Amino acid sequence: MFAPEVLDPTVDRLAELAGGGRALEFAIGTGRVAVPLAERGVPVTGIELSRPMIDQLRTKADEATIPVIAGDMATAVAPGEFTLVYLVFNTISNLLTQDEQVECFRNAARHLAPGGRFVIELWVPELRKLPPGQQATVWLCEPGYIGLDTYDTLRQHVVSHHFRFDDGREARLGRSPHRYIWPAELDLMGRLAGFELESRHADWAGAEFTADSRSHVSVYRRTGNR
Repeated sequence: MFAPEVLDPTVDRLAELAGGGRALEFAIGTGRVAVPLAERGVPVTGIELSRPMIDQLRTKADEATIPVIAGDMATAVAPGEFTLVYLVFNTISNLLTQDEQVECFRNAARHLAPGGRFVIELWVPELRKLPPGQQATVWLCEPGYIGLDTYDTLRQHVVSHHFRFDDGREARLGRSPHRYIWPAELDLMGRLAGFELESRHADWAGAEFTADSRSHVSVYRRTGNR
């Protein structure tokens, strides 16, 4: 996530989409993207639910440099108007109901000037890997780490399980719940909030999005009323 080959194209694309205006990051976290984007001259504000993450961000940038509103990205309001709202690294899936995800789009629309853009980076559900009767897929296996997802296809819920281990006999397990979203469903959420899809690529560098793409970067333009 912090490697230059991952972060640099992200910041380049967001700076371009901001078009000289102000940017708002939903779920700004510790500032992985916001800090280098602000260093590029883009005024960045954030919304973040986690106080410990805000505290970590404050070790990198003060309130005057990157203002942060503590709250839920589906409902919290930042002052002013923006040309860009963005949400990276699958974070919209942390909202666990469809209603909350739609409200996230509507909250983005509330903050955007007419013609402003909402950018979402999101993974594609890997249900094609699930044979009948199986509920889990292994998405990464490397020395010291195994990542697998368990699916509840009725509720569109997935839990990511992160196993970390060394040469000993015990492993550390972390879990994170998500609600997965198909690209077509995401587009419909955008339409409900007054957006139209402007572009979709497989990554921040602009690779073509195909049926085999594992993730996408989707850019929505605000067209309707807030």
